[in-house]
Amino acid sequence: MKVLLCRPRGFCAGVERAIETVERALDKYGSPIYVRHEIVHNKVVVDDLVAKGAVFVDDLAEVPAGSHVIFSAHGVAPQVFAEADHLHLHAIDATCPLVTKVHAEARRFAARDFTILLIGHADHVEVEGVVGEAPDRTIVVATPEQAELVEVPDPEKIGVLTQTTLSVDELMRVMVVLRRRFPALTTPRKEDICYATTNRQMAVKKLKGQVDLWLVIGDRMSSNSNRLREIGAESGVPSYMVLGSAELDPAWFAGAASVGVTSGASTPESSVQAVVARLREFGATSVEEVDGIPETVEFMLPHELR
Repeated sequence: MKVLLCRPRGFCAGVERAIETVERALDKYGSPIYVRHEIVHNKVVVDDLVAKGAVFVDDLAEVPAGSHVIFSAHGVAPQVFAEADHLHLHAIDATCPLVTKVHAEARRFAARDFTILLIGHADHVEVEGVVGEAPDRTIVVATPEQAELVEVPDPEKIGVLTQTTLSVDELMRVMVVLRRRFPALTTPRKEDICYATTNRQMAVKKLKGQVDLWLVIGDRMSSNSNRLREIGAESGVPSYMVLGSAELDPAWFAGAASVGVTSGASTPESSVQAVVARLREFGATSVEEVDGIPETVEFMLPHELR
């Protein structure tokens, strides 16, 4: 059995920035540093930051007045900033700049009195934050079926935005319907789907027909990791998502001559290497890195921590 290991994989620039934001805040202000919601969707990362002194909360009311609180890479609605100010908290925004861009686009569409059709999953925290920019004029559309049924006050004034971690194919299926129904719809100058999400999906598609099984290393809460597993399955072979090596089942690999391995944008490389080591125990005789699109993107830290 051989292992084909995708590149790029793992941390994107936004995730690196978010994790470093928590670590720098701990160094600068000391423990505890509070974080609203998981900083990124990966239990291994979260547990590591907890061990360093981070405290994760779902409700800002749990944070003592005067404390520092970090908002996760997924972004938050404006009212969350207002709540932090009301509670006398020192907020640090670790929102991925690509998500911040979507928030800004939502505000611009709202200022023009447009209805905003946000393509994404309504229960995802990133979508909740964007909706919060203009809740009275934003409609979340997740599927082509919903796109067929959505109604808007003025078909001439529609703006379309996208959750950054969608599958490109998923987005296009919805967009085909929306463009047919609403020819005047306006889209951003640059697409919203994250470069890293797209690159990781393309790397999986590139290996179609070359692997007998896919392993995606990521947290089940991670949207982009779930999309990678779905793309692997759509290629016609078994596709599994695991958080780490402990979840591997030897029975999966019976008869598999080649295994494709990738990881979501919030998965640490240590998890990948632990899985590869376990695959060697299962009989993997070679591990080959498969090059994809190089990534050189870097984001500056929040101004409080530069």
